[in-house]
Formats: sequence, C-alpha cells, structure tokens
Amino acid sequence: MPRRFPRKARHKSGRAHAPPHIQQETNQGTYESPHIMSTPLTTQQAVDLYTTMRKIRRFEETVKAHIGKEIVGPAHLYIGEEAVATGVCSNLTHHDYVTSTHRGHGHTLAKGARVDRSLAELYGRATGYCKGKGGSMHLADFSVGMLGANGVVGGGFNIATGAALAIKQRHGSDVAVCFFGDGASSRGTFHEAVNLAASWKLPVIYVCENNAWASTTRFDDIKNVDYLSERAQGYGIPGVTVDGNDVESVRDASAKLIDRARRGDGPSILECKTYRRDGHFITDPQKYRSQEEVEEWKLYNDPIDRFRRKILLEGVVTQDDLDAVEERLDQEFAQALEFAVNSPFPKAEDALDDVFSGEVNLYE
Repeated sequence: MPRRFPRKARHKSGRAHAPPHIQQETNQGTYESPHIMSTPLTTQQAVDLYTTMRKIRRFEETVKAHIGKEIVGPAHLYIGEEAVATGVCSNLTHHDYVTSTHRGHGHTLAKGARVDRSLAELYGRATGYCKGKGGSMHLADFSVGMLGANGVVGGGFNIATGAALAIKQRHGSDVAVCFFGDGASSRGTFHEAVNLAASWKLPVIYVCENNAWASTTRFDDIKNVDYLSERAQGYGIPGVTVDGNDVESVRDASAKLIDRARRGDGPSILECKTYRRDGHFITDPQKYRSQEEVEEWKLYNDPIDRFRRKILLEGVVTQDDLDAVEERLDQEFAQALEFAVNSPFPKAEDALDDVFSGEVNLYE
C-alpha cells in the first residue's frame, strides 16, 4: 500500500535535493511508490531518446562556446535537464502545443524545431525562427506546436491554458504542455491557470522542472510542501513527481497524463526532479552554491550518462548505434553553424515587421 511522503525530506548534506523517490497518481492525491515500471524500449525508441538528449546537450555546448562572440545577449542553458523535455515531448505530435521558459532551447529542439534555424536566431540572423529579433528567450516554431520561450517568469501558464481552451472549443484530441520552473510555481499566474484548467477540465499538463534552484535561491528553503506536485490536491487534479534525470520515468509518467488529457479527463501536474548544472545564466558567478554540489550531480546523476549506461547494459543498443548518432549530430551541427554564420542580419527597415498588424504610420 503506498504511503505519504515524510515531511521535509532533504539531502543528508543539507544541499539541494538528491534524486527523489517516485510518486504515482491515485484518487486521493500524490503518494510514494517504490518505482514506476518502465515500458520496455525498442532499439529505435532508445536511439531516438538518446539522439534528442545529445542534440540538446550539443546545442547548449555550442551556445556556451560562442556566447559573447558570435552570439550576443543572455542565454540560460538546459544542461543537466535534457531528460525532461525529451521524455515529455516523445509523447507529443506536431499538433500538440508546448509553452516554454527563459530556459527554452531544450523544449524547442525536443518539440521538433530545426537546429540550424534555432542557432541562426541566437546568432541574430534573419533566417532564425524570429528573424533574428528574439534571440535565446523567444524561440518559437508554430509549425511544430512550439508556442514560444518566454522571458517572463511564469509567462507560459496562461498561454498554454488558452491553447488548451482552444483545443476543447474545437473538440480536438490534442493537448497543451506548459513547462515551468520551480520558482515560477509560486507566481500568481500558476494558480490562476491551474484553477481555471481544473474548473473547465482543459487538456493541459503542467510540467515543473524542479532543478533545485530558483535563480539563486535553494527552492527547498522557500516552500512548505515536500513535493510541488502536492499542490495539485488543492485543485482536485492528479499530481505526480518523478526522477527528472531518468528519461524513461519522465516518458512513462507523462504518457499517462497526456493520454488522460486526450480522453477529456482534464489537467494534471507533473513534477520532474532534476538539476541545473550551469549557472542561472551563462556568466552567473554561482556564489550561492558549492562546486562540490555541482560536481556530485555531474558525476553521479547526469541524465545522458545514466541512459547510455542503461541501454548498453541491457543490450537495447550497441556502441555502434550510439557512435552513429554522434556522427549524424557532427554533420548536423557543422551544417547548422555554417548556415547561421553565413546567414544575413535583419535589415533596419524591417525592424517593425511582425510588430503591428497592417500598415502603421507612426508620424500621422
């Protein structure tokens, strides 16, 4: 029989949370379960998951190498959190919607956006997804259902909820997914959106990427629940917490909640316990945490390394399969960099394009 979580479970060292226990949905709320049984992966499924995580990691490493040079402006990296976007988006189609955060590169790529146009946007080039005018925090690709990253903390809640309302009004079977950080869960927009979605049984899943740090504040110090998914009980909807660095657990848990939403059973909250390996932004001095903490997560709980070891050990893939993934990514990123570097900058006369509807004479 599952039991409730103990109060205030913390890492024994007092540092940010260690890999969590797993929770499962029940009619009474969020409870602990020893594990979530993973649906066995085929070789192609494993390769696809690995490819997406490695693509996100390669993209972020590329951005990190070029920031302050070819790439101008801030960037918030997704390194260490790749399993969340990958696991959730593996259950979505291009017709489903996602909203993102200021840390949105991973969500964009996992939803199916192209590497070359994403990189061109960060390079400020006219061939980027927002014609070089949005940069890192405003990536969007409506053609694959990516409604946009967002520079406003908590800015995606109402957009995703509105998309879910549109789906319901047209009697569709699609869903909306709202990715958000642990810090955003205390914003008013979170409670407004979840309350409305619960009241109207909208097909939306709110996915919390609990990466331990709300900017420079340890999130364990500013909440009074053990798990953020417990907040779902206040709205009468399911709440589930999983190990966000286990891509299979994220994939399986999100599949159940997505299928539930498609059936018309309403919204849910999925909390994925993960860890932000880099600073809040690239030049963040990170004086609020120790390097020992970062290295501990990097060494023992890297989501890509964990998945690689597992699928090799179980014989789901061979090393040749994974080497082939790296070769394809080498080629894709070489072409993407060439595309971004050689693309033109937007023209000054195009500055107001896509800002106003129709012709506007500012001097009349």
